[in-house]
Amino acid sequence: MNATVTAPVLLLRDIGFAPARTLLARFALELVEVADDAPIPGSYWGEAEAGVIASRVYARADTPVHSLLHEACHLIVIPPARRALVHTDASDSQIEEDATCYLQIVLAGHLPGVGRERLMADMDAWGYSFRLGSARAWFERDAEDARAFLHAQGLPLD
Repeated sequence: MNATVTAPVLLLRDIGFAPARTLLARFALELVEVADDAPIPGSYWGEAEAGVIASRVYARADTPVHSLLHEACHLIVIPPARRALVHTDASDSQIEEDATCYLQIVLAGHLPGVGRERLMADMDAWGYSFRLGSARAWFERDAEDARAFLHAQGLPLD
């Protein structure tokens, strides 16, 4: 990810904590609101990026929605027993990373005012890297392995 992004991305303050909290609760995750300008516990990227510790996702109002979803999806795609061990870095598995990216796009459609199109644009603006050049191209034409992984885990594909 690129902390020097020039295009504006959707922030948690733009959609509010309540819808994100409700969505995460469906997966037994807790969204913890961090005070403005306070360090975010468990943040791998620092700055305003979301953090993860066990089954908690930490975010501020200035946390990008794509970051919140990405970190939450890392916790969703790993087995629940591994969640308890997570602190800051959720995985180094390529298939889990792909499944995380796919699921964050899917779940964006469940947040009012976000949706898949906006999230994919924000992912591109922030600097996610896909071999086909964009999140949309990857999602539509190159994510079979991610879909298969999510399907095998019984996780949502739409």
